[in-house]
Amino acid sequence: MANELFDIKGRPVQVGIGTLKAVSVTRELAAAGAYAAEDVLSESAAAGTAWAFEGAARNDGGGGYITKAQVVCERTAVTPRLSLYLFSAVPTSELKDNAANTALLHADLANYVGRIDFPSMEDLGGDSEAAATPSTSGNLPLAFQCADNADDLYGVLVTRDALTVTAKDEMTIILTVEQY
Repeated sequence: MANELFDIKGRPVQVGIGTLKAVSVTRELAAAGAYAAEDVLSESAAAGTAWAFEGAARNDGGGGYITKAQVVCERTAVTPRLSLYLFSAVPTSELKDNAANTALLHADLANYVGRIDFPSMEDLGGDSEAAATPSTSGNLPLAFQCADNADDLYGVLVTRDALTVTAKDEMTIILTVEQY
């Protein structure tokens, strides 16, 4: 490419730009049946856990920008809109599957990174999917900074519309991050 720089051995050199990385998390949803609008999507109805995007930053305390976000459900023909609340530490809001969402709580504000809104999921015969990009209304790019002692981000996935799935259906979230 015309804009690339090379060292004396012909290797590409990055100067003042970030590194793109895809960070992916897959969860088996715990609930079988219907989720109401504004319910949390997680893998445990008893304990609940945040979606942990490990290695989102290049190093502990690092940051960057989320430039694209995708969500994929293995169930065909599901069409909800989803939102992903992101934090630099595990939030205190509701994390249990199929429970009413409480994010964003004021207690989590110091660790709040932002929210990504996905358009309605759709499929063409396979898995249902949705993507948020800078050209959609999903709030991207989204700057983030990880905690001083971590390179991870934590999420709470919420359905904005009613959703019916089968227990153990997999949901995958892929964040494309530009690390600095």
